[in-house]
Amino acid sequence: MSESFPRLHARTRRFTLGVPRGFTIAPDRVLFLRGKTGVDPVTCLWELDLASGEERLLVDPLTLGGAEENLPPEERARRERARESAGGVVAYAADATARRVVFALSGALFLWEAGAVRALATPGSIIDPRLSPDGARVAYVTAGALRVQHVDTGEDVEVAAEEDVTYGLAEFIAAEELGRMRGYWWSPAGDALLVARVDEAPVRRWHIADPANPDREPNVVAYPAAGTPNAEVTLFRYDLDGSRVEVPFAQEYLINVTWDAHGLCLVTLSRDQRSMLLLQVDPATGASTVVREDTDPAWVEAIGGVPGHLPDGSLVWVADADGGRRLVIGDQPVTPPSLHVREVLDVDGETVLFQASGEPTEVMLWTYARGTLTPVVTEAGAYTGRRASGVTVVAGQTLSTEGTSVRVLREDGTALPIRSVAERPGLDLRVSLVRAGSRGLSTAVLLPSWHVEGSAKLPVLMDPYGGPHGQRVIAAHRPYLESQWWAEQGFAVLVTDGRGTPGRGPAWEREVLHDFTVTLDDQVDALQSMPHPDLDLTRVAIRGWSFGGWLAALAVIRRPDVFHAAVAGAPVTDWRLYDTGYTERYLGDPAEGHYERSSLLADAEKLERPLMIIHGLADDNVVAAHTLRLSSALLAAGRPHSVLPLSGVTHMTPQEVVAENLLHLQLDFLKKALES
Repeated sequence: MSESFPRLHARTRRFTLGVPRGFTIAPDRVLFLRGKTGVDPVTCLWELDLASGEERLLVDPLTLGGAEENLPPEERARRERARESAGGVVAYAADATARRVVFALSGALFLWEAGAVRALATPGSIIDPRLSPDGARVAYVTAGALRVQHVDTGEDVEVAAEEDVTYGLAEFIAAEELGRMRGYWWSPAGDALLVARVDEAPVRRWHIADPANPDREPNVVAYPAAGTPNAEVTLFRYDLDGSRVEVPFAQEYLINVTWDAHGLCLVTLSRDQRSMLLLQVDPATGASTVVREDTDPAWVEAIGGVPGHLPDGSLVWVADADGGRRLVIGDQPVTPPSLHVREVLDVDGETVLFQASGEPTEVMLWTYARGTLTPVVTEAGAYTGRRASGVTVVAGQTLSTEGTSVRVLREDGTALPIRSVAERPGLDLRVSLVRAGSRGLSTAVLLPSWHVEGSAKLPVLMDPYGGPHGQRVIAAHRPYLESQWWAEQGFAVLVTDGRGTPGRGPAWEREVLHDFTVTLDDQVDALQSMPHPDLDLTRVAIRGWSFGGWLAALAVIRRPDVFHAAVAGAPVTDWRLYDTGYTERYLGDPAEGHYERSSLLADAEKLERPLMIIHGLADDNVVAAHTLRLSSALLAAGRPHSVLPLSGVTHMTPQEVVAENLLHLQLDFLKKALES
C-alpha cells in the first residue's frame, strides 16, 4: 500500500529532498548537493564530470558519523533563517578551482580534496567555513570568534574575538529579512578578510519557553521588534596577523559585500529603507566613496547578486526606472521596463545571467552580453541557474512537467542532465492560471481530478500567502501539490497573488505601503469575480501560514459575509511584535500610526466565524505571543475559537508526524465548519 500524500509530503520535506541544488561550476565539472533518495534527509556532495557526463559521490555524511546531527546553536539558527529542513552537508564552500571543498558536519570541520575527506582539528564547534580563493586557508566561526586555519600545516589562529559580541556571523535581520546569510568575506588574494562585528547588546531580549518541559530554561533571543533597536553592525578589514582597519558605513543595514579584482564594494540601506548606497572602499584605509545612491519615497528594494563588475570594471546593478526593475550596466539600463529583473545570478566575463519576469507567473532566465539580451530558456516556468567559465546550470519547473529539471549547458552548446531523485507525489494536477478581478490578479484555480464540471457545487478554499516576497501563483508544478491535495478532498482551491507580491513591477509591490489590508480586498475581488459555475460561494474557507495566517484570520474577522471559516498558521496578529527589517519597510515606524489598521487584536470582538489558530511554541520568527494575545482578546470578547499549540515546533514544521497530522486536522476542522 502506497503512502498517503500527507505522509509523503512530510517525509520528502514538501518534495524537495532528492532535488539537486547548491551548484558550483568549475571548468571541468559541476559540484552539487543532493540526497541519495527522495526520502533521505541526509544531503550528500556530488560532482558531474563535464567531459563524460558521469556523476560521482564525493561526500557521504553517513561515512563520517553524520547519521545523528548535533548542531551548534548558531547553525540551528542559520538553518531556521534559511528555511533549511534537510541534514547532512547542507552547505559547502570551494576554492576558486573547486579542487578543495570545506563543510561543517555536526559542528566539525571537514576538507574534501583529491577524492578523500579528512577532518580538520578545531578548538570548538564551528559554523560557516569558507576557503580562501587559493585554497590555502579556511576561515570559520566558533563561539562567536573568527578563526583561520592553514589547510596544509594545521596552524590555527584567532583573527577576531571579543566577549559578548560575534565576528563573522549575519545578525537576525540580515539573515531573516535582507537576504544576507554571511558575515565575512575573503579578499581576492586570500591575504585579508572583511569581517562583520555584531553587538546585540542594544537589542531587547525575548524569552521563548517550552511549556511542555517546564524544567528547561527559556531560550533567550535578541529580537529586534518594530520600532526598537537593531544589533549594532560594524565592519573591519583584518590581516591574517590580527591587525585591523575599521570600514565605517553610516546607514543602518549592511545588505551586501563584493570584493573582487575591481575592488571592495558595500551596499547599505537606511533604517527607513528609502535610501540605498553603493560604496567603493579602500581596503587599506577603510575610507569609502559613494558610487551611487538609489532612493524611493516608499522603500528601495534590495536585489540579490549586485553589485558585480564586467572585465572592464563596468558596474552591474539593478534599479527601478521608468516603471520597471531594470538591469543596469554602468549607469545605463539595458533591459526594457516590461522585463522585471528579479535577481542577478552570476557575472561570467562579459556575460550577466539573471532572472526576470515579463509575465508575472513566469521566472525566466536571461543573459546580457555585449549589448545583446538572450533568453536562456523558452518554455514558461520558474527557473534559477548559475554560470561560470562559459558553463550554465539551469534548474527549473514547469506546469506541464512533474518535478524539477536540471541541466548543464556546456560551452559547445550541448547539454548534460543532473538527475533528480525526488519522489513522485502521485497527484493529477488540475490547475488553470487566470487573471481575476478588476486588477487582473494572478490566480490559480485547482479542481478535484475526479470532478465533472456541472455535476456538483464545490466548497471553496482560498489558499494564499498574499504578502510581499511571497509569490504563490507561478507556472510551476510543485508549488501546487498541497493545494491539489486539498482539491482532492472536495474543494475548489483558489490561490491568488494580490498587491504587494513580486513579478508585476515596483508600483504593484508598493501598493501595500502603510496598509496590508488591501491584500484582503484582493482576495475578495478574485473570489467574487470567478466565473466558474461550480464554485459554491456560500461555503468559502481560507487557510494560510505566517503572512498568509494573518490574512486568513483577518478574512473571517473583517469579512464574515464572504469567508465562513479559517485556519491561521503562525499569524502575525500585532505587527508591533514583528521585526524591524520587514515591518518598518512596509508600515513605517510604529510612531507614525500605521499599525492599527493592520492589527487583528482590536477587531477580535468582530469574529463570528470558526477560526483555528496554529502556532509552534518554539517559533523565534513569529513568536507564539502573537497567537496567545489574539486568543486572549477573543476570549475577552466571548468569541469561540480553536488554538493548536505545537510543542517544540519552530516557524517551519519539518517533523514528519506533526506536518502530516496538521493537514488532517485542518481538513477535519474546515469540513465541519463549512457543514455547520
